[in-house]
Amino acid sequence: MSSSSQIAESWISAFCTIVGHEYFAEVSEDFIEDDFNLTGLQSQVPMYKEALEMILDVEPEDASEEEEEEEDDDDDDDEDAMGDENGNTRGFRRNGAERRHMRMASDLSVIEGSAEMLYGLIHQRFITSRPGIQQMAEKYDSGHFGHCPRVYCNGAKVLPVGCSDIPGMETVKLFCPSCLDVYAPPNSRFQAVDGAFFGTTFGCLFFMTFPELEVGGTKIDSATSAGSEAKSRTSTSTLDGTSQQLPLPPVPQQPALINGVAPSNLAPGLGPGNIYEPRIYGFRVSEMSKTGPRMKWLRSRPPNVNELDEVKIWEEGTKQDFEMKEGNEDVMVQEAEEDDGQGAQMGLGKAAGAQCSVGDGGVRKKATVRRKRTHVNGDGGGAPVSGSDIRNGA
Repeated sequence: MSSSSQIAESWISAFCTIVGHEYFAEVSEDFIEDDFNLTGLQSQVPMYKEALEMILDVEPEDASEEEEEEEDDDDDDDEDAMGDENGNTRGFRRNGAERRHMRMASDLSVIEGSAEMLYGLIHQRFITSRPGIQQMAEKYDSGHFGHCPRVYCNGAKVLPVGCSDIPGMETVKLFCPSCLDVYAPPNSRFQAVDGAFFGTTFGCLFFMTFPELEVGGTKIDSATSAGSEAKSRTSTSTLDGTSQQLPLPPVPQQPALINGVAPSNLAPGLGPGNIYEPRIYGFRVSEMSKTGPRMKWLRSRPPNVNELDEVKIWEEGTKQDFEMKEGNEDVMVQEAEEDDGQGAQMGLGKAAGAQCSVGDGGVRKKATVRRKRTHVNGDGGGAPVSGSDIRNGA
């Protein structure tokens, strides 16, 4: 007998080889034995201690064996006391053994269910650690999780994720980094796998950890080549009802990285040429039609990825605001200087006028006023007399 056949298969290995558990990674026992990694799980899993012992292939404690021996002694005493006249106690002894066996079988099934839940919750934490995410990366690179069913993703690789971190809420889903959408697994055997065993953090963290992975599809066929040609042109309808192909405006130079991701890995399955357009006899169905396409913006992606660089846009906007503020301050200073100059000129003009109106003594001369005299008659009346009449003796 070889030494390999003598080594018993561990509970973890047996769990991962069950049909429908192909998405799981094998959690190391060192990770499970670290109490920090199990924080908070004791309150979520019934029979936590027994389930953990089953996962780690730990034999039950000797206390349980002593309790079983005590129960066996009590049963023997009862059987001796309840024997019939002939001393026949086989039926009672058989029923007691059956009850013990049934109780142990029911407890074992409960422990197995708790062990599966506990392992799944531990697995959710393990795949976000460095050794766990590296193990999942190897599976992803080999296409172990399958490919996206969407045609325009061209067979992009998918990753198992969960839509909830709470057990019993959602089953496992497959996330496609090419179209940024989730899909149900193609095989029904995965419908019994809880999505909480993978969690909501793993998908995003995985592609942030490995930004160099090529997430686009590699399948090349006629539909792919036609789609690539459609990306370089757009169709417009003319008055006679025919469609005319117009070239798209040139795309400026794209950056090497945008937000830490290569432009080729930024949703390559979306954008112009990757959206299905319904047609009737070759004519595109208008979006204004009652049955026309709706919400195409969900699949949109700008040809120029610089529009998605929010950090760069914010910096440019802040720089423009700063320059505009400085320009306004310069204009305000210039206007203030002009106002000061005009005020100084007005002050000089007033001073010059004052100097001209002041005499040698510093007293302003009054202009002479010529008054008309009145000639008084004897009757008290009179008529106005001018200065010339007085000089002539009138």
